[in-house]
Amino acid sequence: MNNPKNIPQHVAIIMDGNGRWAKSRGLHRIAGHRAGIKSAREVIRAAGEIGINTLTLYTFSTENWKRPKNEIDALFGLLERYLDREEDKLNKNNIRFNVIGDIAGLPDGVRKKIIKVMESTKTNSGIVLNLALNYGSRSEIINAVRKISQDALSKKINPEDIDEELFSSYLYTAGQHDPDLLIRTSGEYRVSNFLLWQISYAELYVTKKLWPDFGKEDLKKAVAEYERRERRFGG
Repeated sequence: MNNPKNIPQHVAIIMDGNGRWAKSRGLHRIAGHRAGIKSAREVIRAAGEIGINTLTLYTFSTENWKRPKNEIDALFGLLERYLDREEDKLNKNNIRFNVIGDIAGLPDGVRKKIIKVMESTKTNSGIVLNLALNYGSRSEIINAVRKISQDALSKKINPEDIDEELFSSYLYTAGQHDPDLLIRTSGEYRVSNFLLWQISYAELYVTKKLWPDFGKEDLKKAVAEYERRERRFGG
C-alpha cells in the first residue's frame, strides 16, 4: 500500500456477476453463488489484513425477491450453511458480524441464525462485517423518515434538531463510518439502490472482473487506487 494512513476505514462492495460467471462455464447459477462465497471469505480475510475497519457486502437486495424461487431458496440455504460453518471462525478472528436490512422479512431459519451469530460476535473488536440482506436504500431512507416523524410527534426529538448526523442515526448503519470506497464488480456502472445516503462522498471503483474471480489481490489493487486519489468532499 502507498500510504497506510490513507487506508479506507469502510469499504462497501456490490458483489455482481455470480450468474454470468456460472453461465460462461455452462454451470447452474447456484454454482456461481457458491463460488461467490469463496471470494467473500477471501476478501473478508484480506480486508482484516489490510486494516479496513468495516466491510459491507451487498448480499441480497429487496429487488432480488423477483428471482426464481428455487434460486432464492438455494441462496438462503447457502447463507445458513455459511453462518453455521463460519461462526467459530468469525469469533476466532475477532470479527463482529452484523446485518443491515429488513431482517424481519427473511425466512425464519435464516433470521434466527443471523441473530445468533450477531449476538455471539457482538463483543468482538476487530473488523465489522456487514451483510446487506433484504436491503434497499430507498426503503431504508423511508423507514428512517417514518421513525423520525414518529419521534417528532411524540416529542422525543425537536424537528429543529434534525440534521445529517441525527438522520444518519436512524439508518441501518447508525454509529458506523460512512463508506470511503465503493467497489462494484462485473463492469456495471450503477449503484443499484445501495447505501444511497451513506456513499454521498465515497470513491467509486469499478472492475470488469466477475465477483467469483475477485480476490485478495483485487481488493489490494482497489485500495491502492483509493490511496492515490485526493478526496475533496466538494471543496
